[in-house]
Amino acid sequence: MTSIIMNQVFKKIIFYLLQIESRLVLWKYKPKVITITGSVGKTTAKDAVFAMLSGVSHVRKSEKSYNSEIGLPLTVLGLPNGWSNLHVWLKNILKGLALILFRRKYPEWLVLEVGIGKLGDMKRTASWLKSDAVIVTTIGETPVHVEFFPSKKHLVEEKSELIKTLKKDGLLILNADDEAVLEMKTKSKSRVVTYGFKEGADVLGSGENINYSERGVPDGLRLRVDVGGNSLPVAVEGVFGKNHAYAALVALALASGLKLNMVEAAERIKKYEFAPGRMRVLEGANETFIIDDSYNSSPTATYAALGTLGEIKTAGLSAQSGRRIAVLGDMLELGKHTDEAHQRAGEVARERSDVLITVGPRSKVMEGDFHFSNSREAGEFLKTFVKKGDLILVKGSQGMRLERAVEAILLDQENKANLLVRQESEWLARE
Repeated sequence: MTSIIMNQVFKKIIFYLLQIESRLVLWKYKPKVITITGSVGKTTAKDAVFAMLSGVSHVRKSEKSYNSEIGLPLTVLGLPNGWSNLHVWLKNILKGLALILFRRKYPEWLVLEVGIGKLGDMKRTASWLKSDAVIVTTIGETPVHVEFFPSKKHLVEEKSELIKTLKKDGLLILNADDEAVLEMKTKSKSRVVTYGFKEGADVLGSGENINYSERGVPDGLRLRVDVGGNSLPVAVEGVFGKNHAYAALVALALASGLKLNMVEAAERIKKYEFAPGRMRVLEGANETFIIDDSYNSSPTATYAALGTLGEIKTAGLSAQSGRRIAVLGDMLELGKHTDEAHQRAGEVARERSDVLITVGPRSKVMEGDFHFSNSREAGEFLKTFVKKGDLILVKGSQGMRLERAVEAILLDQENKANLLVRQESEWLARE
């Protein structure tokens, strides 16, 4: 018990020192700061914005999902996570101090992902920042983490606290398709740029569709974007799904707000580097294809992923049409909405897939064709179950560790450390 208390005290001291160093670094180097929040789509938006800005300036983004009270200072200082290694944390503090005392090359832009889990998190995590632009992605009808808030309204209010970090001449970018997000424009006098697929958005997307290679394999998405009276075609290679379409719109909304060349901006996001586990297309065993969306889950994201699964033409994946298989794990931190959200996900899955496989105790109410208690069991089953031409969607909350099920049927085992999420030694050591 004493060691646990000591560890907690130690962490608080480290976090405090790194945050102080971060404030001093921001004061010294004065980079432009872009902060991104929302319940869905933060990381893909961050990656697309990073790619768009990288063509015109020196940019740093939050690594992986460094969006917490300690993750933001680590990004500002350009330092790694020390996990439980005291030596690494002490080195981090010394490196942060050197950045303050000596002149170093430093990014002109910082793109920071900001997450919250409970009331008061935004104040602790990001109140010390001064943002040049704030981006709010999607909240959704039943957002992740809602279990730890009295209501969805309280969660939305907590997210909107980030807007208070905007500078007087800052830019606020909002998702026009999400009513809760769009209402946030009343919380700031800053210039607002909206994006979305509904008429009235400043950056308007339409005609989203899946692109196929000459082999008939899905290899990306395309859409049309209208902005400022002009239209331009936009393509994103290697991924598909609404989440990545929204990410493209976010990047173009920022480009519009910064008055950058829109054609060049669209070209830079064509092949942006996206993180593993987010609607990524992977080749699977037995001539199958996997839609790896195993990073995390929420009702809104699950419905969207199932929608994409239902749209893809499986006939082109092999000589014979394969099955659409949905592997869905528990969606965590939904509180009183848990059963309702999982039941609805099951209904959508049965409409959009041929086979539904569920993983975890909460997902039982989906009434799938097969059910497993954990991701390892599901992976072992998939090894013998999948057949040539099958298309397998894998999605679940982080705690379900469904990347293990993806790994079980992944064709390129030698490169799994780069293809799959949570492959760091600290994650692999966990049960």
